[in-house]
Amino acid sequence: MNTIEVKNLTKIYKTFTLDHVSFTIPKGYIMGFIGENGAGKTTTIKSMLNIIKRNDGNIQIFDKDIDTHELEIKSKIGYVSGNMFYPKKTIKDITKVYKRFYDQWDEPLYQSYLAQFKLDENMRVDELSKGMQLKYAIALALSHHAELLILDEPTSGLDPVARDQLLELFQTIMEKEETTIFFSTHITSDLEKCADYVTFIKEGQIIESSSKDDLIDSYRYVSGTEKELDKMKDRLISYKVNAFGFNGLMKSNDVKSSDTAKIGQPTLDDIMIFYASHKGVIL
Repeated sequence: MNTIEVKNLTKIYKTFTLDHVSFTIPKGYIMGFIGENGAGKTTTIKSMLNIIKRNDGNIQIFDKDIDTHELEIKSKIGYVSGNMFYPKKTIKDITKVYKRFYDQWDEPLYQSYLAQFKLDENMRVDELSKGMQLKYAIALALSHHAELLILDEPTSGLDPVARDQLLELFQTIMEKEETTIFFSTHITSDLEKCADYVTFIKEGQIIESSSKDDLIDSYRYVSGTEKELDKMKDRLISYKVNAFGFNGLMKSNDVKSSDTAKIGQPTLDDIMIFYASHKGVIL
């Protein structure tokens, strides 16, 4: 069963188009949604949730159409972005309003998250660190037994320790609940620690959407001399020339047994960076 099925999602602006975006997320897994800033990650998420009106496409969440069953679907979703609303309000005041929208609100569970995260209900949001604000947003998202967590750049601005703690929390959530997590980020090292699947978007178009291991295995990181570059440049997705030769990215299927350049496995960062770069850029 898939928690999310997005088919041909299209959103047209004057200077940007989300172009027939399609992907699926199986129930109970973490999918990372990667791409450089401006690639269309937030537009995709907001279009999926009807926060902004899409031009075309079909969105199924929990096997139901978002246009027909929007309120029912959203009652089972926890949405967390990098920004908190009402920074001058206390945690207690925000929660009082927030929980009215969820019939499944679980007050004992919410209080347990406050205790776990060491959150003081009487503190204002702007008195919390970035990491604590995020933990509060997650406490809200989880306290109505959300079956789907949608996280839009949640680790942006967090220090490495806070990011690592957040990833550990995601793993704990996955162990305790049958929760699906859709995690948008440009910090790909986070996804290498926790994601099961990865969808890669560039300039409004999906480049890849598969299991993380399959995606990484479908590419090869290549480095060698300029002479070796001449023999394989037509097969490279992109490359960068440096003082020692070159490094680049190619599809695994394009590697030949006669290649003498050094060939290894790339990181998600490598894949994203080389797709963003142009051939022949001098470092």
